[in-house]
Amino acid sequence: MHFEQDFAHELPKALQAMLSRDAGQTPGIARRSFLKLGAASGFALGAFPLAALAQDGAAAKPAGLKPTQQPSAFVHIARDGIVTVTINRLDFGQGVQTALPMILAEELDADWSKVRSQHGSNDPAYVDPVFGMHITGGSGSIAHSYTQYRELGARARAMLVAAAAARWQADAATLRTRNGAVIGPGGKQLGYGELAEAAMALPVPSDVTLKNPKDFRLIGHATTRLDAKAKSSGQQGYGIDVHLPGQLTAVVARPPVFGAKLKSVDDGAAKAVKGVKAVLRVPVDRGGEGVAIVADGYWPAKQAREALKLEWDTAGVERVDSARQLDQYRALAKQPGPRKFDADVSALADQARSPHRIEAEFVFPYLAHAPMEPLNCTVQLQGDRAELWMGSQMPGLDGMAASKVLGVPPQNVKVNVQMAGGGFGRRAIATSDYVVEACAVAKAAKGAGIDAPIRTLWSREDDIQGGYYRPMHLHTARIGFDAEGRVAAWDHVIVGQSILAGTPFEPMMVKDGIDATAVEGMKEPYELPMRLTVQHPKLNVPVLWWRSVGSTHTAFVMETLVDEIARTTRQDPVAYRLKLIGENHPRHRAALQLAVDKSGYGKKKLPAGQAWGVAVHESFNSVVAYVVEASVKDGKPVLHRVTAGVHCNFVVNPRTVEAQVQGAALMGLSMCLPGAAITLKDGVVEQRNFGDFPVPRITDMPQIAVYTVPSADAPTGMGEPGLPPLAPAFANAIAALTGKPLRELPFKLA
Repeated sequence: MHFEQDFAHELPKALQAMLSRDAGQTPGIARRSFLKLGAASGFALGAFPLAALAQDGAAAKPAGLKPTQQPSAFVHIARDGIVTVTINRLDFGQGVQTALPMILAEELDADWSKVRSQHGSNDPAYVDPVFGMHITGGSGSIAHSYTQYRELGARARAMLVAAAAARWQADAATLRTRNGAVIGPGGKQLGYGELAEAAMALPVPSDVTLKNPKDFRLIGHATTRLDAKAKSSGQQGYGIDVHLPGQLTAVVARPPVFGAKLKSVDDGAAKAVKGVKAVLRVPVDRGGEGVAIVADGYWPAKQAREALKLEWDTAGVERVDSARQLDQYRALAKQPGPRKFDADVSALADQARSPHRIEAEFVFPYLAHAPMEPLNCTVQLQGDRAELWMGSQMPGLDGMAASKVLGVPPQNVKVNVQMAGGGFGRRAIATSDYVVEACAVAKAAKGAGIDAPIRTLWSREDDIQGGYYRPMHLHTARIGFDAEGRVAAWDHVIVGQSILAGTPFEPMMVKDGIDATAVEGMKEPYELPMRLTVQHPKLNVPVLWWRSVGSTHTAFVMETLVDEIARTTRQDPVAYRLKLIGENHPRHRAALQLAVDKSGYGKKKLPAGQAWGVAVHESFNSVVAYVVEASVKDGKPVLHRVTAGVHCNFVVNPRTVEAQVQGAALMGLSMCLPGAAITLKDGVVEQRNFGDFPVPRITDMPQIAVYTVPSADAPTGMGEPGLPPLAPAFANAIAALTGKPLRELPFKLA
């Protein structure tokens, strides 16, 4: 399905409002009707009439708290004292299923041993309180919901105290709470479970007093994740594990070239496979056509798909070829284009002003997200209602897309967000491609007389060849500088597809023809006279954000070029960076200095054949600096140790931050290793599985130590910032050993 330009009018009102505002403004969330329902079992989760209330412009807008501020949507306290916290995000490995409950439980004064968590849905209560839409992305889960979840916990606590005060006929100001109980005069106690039903019937306070951080008992302390036992024992359920009564499984044969259509279908052998219920022609992404096999399990569906004899019509679609594409990009880099920065670069023609020169070309390939759990979506149709189960980063948008495909009212679509086994951006997509496809399969199956839930499941090959890659990019740079490393002029060009063009985010984040995600991180934090030109070609390859988005390539370019200037002028790369940073970026200085100090850089002697590498980069308002130790063995780069200095302001769960940096560093390492590229030949993706699109193995993982800069400021994001500086730090170490800068990912030393 193409994402139509006029689709915006069908989006939630809050998102429509956001799209009409300029970038950088924080949209308000419209107040919507909120229904708080009780339950005899305790302080029950609020029930909503789903997304319709958030989209019905004619609905009443009563004064009071927004749905995002109502404790009953987020906290359930059972009579046995078990506290279940609903998270307004997808947890796909980043740990918010623990961190968000920690924040709420801190202000609630809950007994942490009794705290549980669960995912939310496309209900309006679970929108991002800053963006006003359902989204897990941009490393915003903690950054945007830190205050929200503190206030939710404080409001619930105030209601419990009020219920206890009423029961004891005491002044609420004389009561205190601790470990899941209200403590009254003479030390008497009432557990939260005993008070929940009465508390939920009380008015929700608008204003609450939050704890002084010095009184925190939970947040700020290393805490084991709530899902650690389930995941380490293989008991954790994911979207792929959803099993409903009578459920069937579907796989889809998609065109080998994006957007191609079917010329002929011979499905005789497929229908003969035992367990196959139907063979259906269905629309697929980008206006293409496919064939869905519906069966009583994945294996018969897969076997039947392999038995299909299909002929494809690719005449009407562009067939991208990676070799030709690079030539096209090089030609584009020489053409005039829109400018992000427009500094005077005339010094490049003046030998006296810029006696040292660097002319560089960088090439970055397409990258697949390749999460361990392939894409999947289960759809159940019942009359004019639909229910979906999947790990979604944007359940509100996915619910709207499902509504359109299925022809059911938006308020009758419920999206049950499931734990996901990775995603890295692939489960947050404006076209909702895999959701739309699953709904099209369910609709076709219904039309064929199949009345059963349908789970559409992608194979690993489907996932890697299914598109929505990190875009291929070409960078060119011409830099003139003097013997002290003072840059006189820097002329830079970026060529690559826009991620945001044609999506609801385009009006907000594409300005003057430049996609903001393509240039993020350029020049920062260095004050440099840069002219930056950007070209966004349009090609028949679907692209999407990939963990840390534009910083995956801009950090590499900036940090390797800065390092090269330092080496050329015989300056220590750390000292040179600190000189460039100056005093205007204290968080960068602090993160870099911390990594340097903890690593022993410049003090300890490395083994023969090893070298230091350094890089520092800010993304999503957090700064990560790496000091690495690397070598070249048998012609291959080897990463031995990584020391990270992190500035993400206040750390909610140090254990989560450590895990995020470790995982991001490993994913950053994946960009460097041989084979880490998606290539196309005559429109067909050449890679199929981990055999030809490898991921790092345990033997590739270096020793890694993570240190955070102490701060009391509100937390910033950590899901993505650990990735960008790893590759350039590694490359800088290799360049120090070989004397040759690395200007292509994955690394090519020969």
